[in-house]
Amino acid sequence: MSVTTAPGMDAETFDQFLDQLERYVRERLIPAETEVIANDRIPDDIVAEMKEMGLFGLTVPEDFGGAGLNTTQYAKVVQTMAYAAPAYRSIFSINVGMFNSAIKNGGTDAQKAEWWPRIAEGAIACFGLTEPGSGSDSAAMATTARPDPEGNGWIINGTKRYITNAPHADVGLIMARTEKDAQPKNAHVSAFIVPMDTPGVSTSSPDKKMGQAGSHISDIMLDDVHVPGDALLGEQTGQGFRFAMMSLDNGRISVGAASTGYARRALDSALKYANERQAFGEPIANFQLIQQMLSESWTEIYAAEAMMADVTARVDRGENTVKHAAAFKVFASEMCGRVVDRVVQIYGGAGYLAEYDAERFFRDARIYRIYEGTTQILQLQIAKHMLRDYAAGL
Repeated sequence: MSVTTAPGMDAETFDQFLDQLERYVRERLIPAETEVIANDRIPDDIVAEMKEMGLFGLTVPEDFGGAGLNTTQYAKVVQTMAYAAPAYRSIFSINVGMFNSAIKNGGTDAQKAEWWPRIAEGAIACFGLTEPGSGSDSAAMATTARPDPEGNGWIINGTKRYITNAPHADVGLIMARTEKDAQPKNAHVSAFIVPMDTPGVSTSSPDKKMGQAGSHISDIMLDDVHVPGDALLGEQTGQGFRFAMMSLDNGRISVGAASTGYARRALDSALKYANERQAFGEPIANFQLIQQMLSESWTEIYAAEAMMADVTARVDRGENTVKHAAAFKVFASEMCGRVVDRVVQIYGGAGYLAEYDAERFFRDARIYRIYEGTTQILQLQIAKHMLRDYAAGL
């Protein structure tokens, strides 16, 4: 059987882009972290630079103004960006990993022609699935979309919760119930492309969070929001949850790549500290139990990088990667949690002080085990697909 691999950007050009990005992260983004944390926002000039570099349209096809990266290349970009403060990745990753993926998988030609150029130019997207009373349980979704009696459009009502980028997004992909119930399962959920300046759309004040300063989440309130018929993704009802789940595979790869990049940043910080910190007349890096924590962390990061290479190659070959994407996200996010915990331990008492980076790494990393599906939900999903494959003799 022949397998077609997603071509992506020319390899030499991509390597040059990645080298440039690594310098940008170290010379521009990391020095600006203090300002990002102090003001809880990314400076406007840095956002403008990121848009100019094409980070908001990484996987948008070149014909529509994007960079046309394949999934392997996109994950490497995320990993590179995630070496700096998480807010830098967060502001563009919803565009690429979630919104653009849904448009690619479920959008009509007209929707692609309308939204891909906007995304490539730097329009900021958000993804509205979670609600006050539902997250992974779509059956409990309360947001509704009913046909507009005065036209061919829809009227959306409901509330979405914990939506990344919502306070400053230009467009949202909103999941809403279009049927009371339907078969097959989840066919009651449809997806709508909703400009955030549509009358009736509002957002709450950004939520105060444990970490990830500069990355903003909030509620989205939809009060009799009228959208035209072509706002329905794919112009088909009952497909929203399927498109959302397909997008979440990319989102989970993004979170896994971010976890891997941030774990590397934390470990590099611990390695530097262990060589500088003196105890008993020598660097603590000479102590074997410190070396154990360093080596365990390096080994786990290496394993996550190997998983990332495998799952992204599978995506680019067109394989079904539900299990693989979930497994990578689970392992990488849990790995990052273990690494930052060791990093705090290596720093010792200093690791508990806000003036050192270790404390921030610890707080920032915690959300990765919750984003885009908790570890526990994904473990259930992996097992479900394992059992399904076994029953099918695969």
